[in-house]
Amino acid sequence: MTHRPETGPAAATEVADAVRRAAGRAAERAADAAGVDIRELTDLRDLAEASALIDRVWRPPAGSSLITPEFIRVIEHIGGYVVGVYTGGRMTGTCVGLLAADGLHSHIAGLEGPTRGGGAGHALKLHQRAWSLDRGITRVSWTFDPLIARNAYFNLAKLGAAPAEYLPDFYGAMRDEVNQGEPTDRLLVHWDLTGPRATAACEGRPHRPDLPDAGPRPVVGLDAEPDGTPAAGRLDGPTVLVRVPSDVEAMRVSAPETAREWRHAVRDVLGGLMAEGATVTGFTRDGRYVLERNEGDPR
Repeated sequence: MTHRPETGPAAATEVADAVRRAAGRAAERAADAAGVDIRELTDLRDLAEASALIDRVWRPPAGSSLITPEFIRVIEHIGGYVVGVYTGGRMTGTCVGLLAADGLHSHIAGLEGPTRGGGAGHALKLHQRAWSLDRGITRVSWTFDPLIARNAYFNLAKLGAAPAEYLPDFYGAMRDEVNQGEPTDRLLVHWDLTGPRATAACEGRPHRPDLPDAGPRPVVGLDAEPDGTPAAGRLDGPTVLVRVPSDVEAMRVSAPETAREWRHAVRDVLGGLMAEGATVTGFTRDGRYVLERNEGDPR
């Protein structure tokens, strides 16, 4: 792994050698387990291949590109995170991240073929963590759709990232086939790379939110009706659970109106609680955000 600490953002800090080495070993184990090789990209042909792969995954309109090779070149040249994921010598994934005031912002990624669901995504994020720590970067941020339960569990439990902000319709109308016709609400997460939550998760101990087994029980702020539509609940407890559909991507095809109901319900409940200062402490295996309300919340 190339060490270029001079390319880090202004917020870069000194990271202990032992921490960097441990992160590097964890990244190597994850890549070996997934059967992939992750490499930094600098050659123009590789950058063009990465751009084409992202377009195959996200499927923008013909004649347009989500991120052009020329823009990826700029990001790479100024020290950003530009990598390819290789399976058997063929690029099957890529990720592009931009340097930000407080660290690295992981902007876009794509995986296709045998790498999807085979641990390559986990290996990619652990590589990104090791790459960042090698440059004195201790925080990575990114956004994801809060309705997609598998991504929420991956980001919050398996990686130990923490939601920082709910962003309604963040990108506005998008024309790619994945997002077309859907409001682009996103959760911004912060991944504090040297914190205990992320460190434990990256060592194979996923973050499990603490639910009280004594005293006040969690209240259910959002649940599902028997027909799959969202059901608003209570918001008056110190711990609030907010459910999302188990597979909203399939729901968008089979029951698009119900999927839109979930979008607005999650925006109102999860987004509303976060706007009032509630903290998302995790995501359960059965598909619920766990929020802790601050004392003094008027609800």
